[in-house]
Amino acid sequence: MANTFSNLFYHFVFSTKHREDFIHQEIENRVWSYLGGIARKHKLTALQIGGIENHIHALIISQPVNSPSQIAKWIKGESSKWIHEEFSDLQRFAWQDGYGVFTVSKSNAPKVVEYIKNQRQHHLKQSFEDEYIELLKLHEIEYDEKYLFD
Repeated sequence: MANTFSNLFYHFVFSTKHREDFIHQEIENRVWSYLGGIARKHKLTALQIGGIENHIHALIISQPVNSPSQIAKWIKGESSKWIHEEFSDLQRFAWQDGYGVFTVSKSNAPKVVEYIKNQRQHHLKQSFEDEYIELLKLHEIEYDEKYLFD
């Protein structure tokens, strides 16, 4: 076959280390924008990025040449470096070691975009930990609770 055709949507979810509230509302838009810039730099499309103080969600479109693990490495590594350089009071900032990544069909992408946009309202009723477990169960991902949260 001469050409490869793809439309890969990935929903990434990861928290700050120990779910500390580092991403305050005063800086969150700058952080989300920077994450979008990282995506563009690597020829990815960030459809929506958002979250609250202790975690993020990112819906990213990628070509198959990029593995989800490479995308997470770019986003987490480059944003962590930038946050340390940009915000002198966040020298202790770090992302959790792992991440969740879930595939999304194009037809469900608008729902995920809205879900990400409404994170602040969503978390008035549900903790990040409960949300994360719910996503794992929804996608039928087996997990060992002792490795869920670092």
